[in-house]
Amino acid sequence: MRNKNIVNYAFIDSQNLNLGIRSQGWKLDFAKFRVLLEEKYSVKKAFLFIGFIKENQDLYNLLTKSGYKLIFKPTVEYKESGYKQTKGNVDTELVLQTMIELSSFNKAIIVSGDGDFYCLIKYLLKKRKLRVVLVPNKKYSSLLREFGSFIVNIGLFKNKLKRR
Repeated sequence: MRNKNIVNYAFIDSQNLNLGIRSQGWKLDFAKFRVLLEEKYSVKKAFLFIGFIKENQDLYNLLTKSGYKLIFKPTVEYKESGYKQTKGNVDTELVLQTMIELSSFNKAIIVSGDGDFYCLIKYLLKKRKLRVVLVPNKKYSSLLREFGSFIVNIGLFKNKLKRR
């Protein structure tokens, strides 16, 4: 039974989440993931940090309808090995939004295995504001190892979260 007075927020690195799950051979059902965040971790707000691509408006509408608050980052296009790539690095936005919201939540759920969030996770732990770090890969940054007791692999919930 959940405590209704607990207000936890999730801060989600969408690129790390999406690529991490796909690298394991399955696709995430984002609507089911939002329900899991609410039911298991009492997440009232789930901030999803994502690069903005105009052609993906239907996806953004679906994510918003599923209960995510989208934080957009402009994207940059570049060529790699002759192929057009799009990058929307959201790390700074995720850290900044977490700090802006710090007094509004009891605990934070960080969704990423990226070592760039080491200082944020360490700070949240120091302030007793860290609930869990959900990592989408079996392999995540070695910088996060010291937070091992807070790390949960999303793959544990694959049967509940896999897109059918």
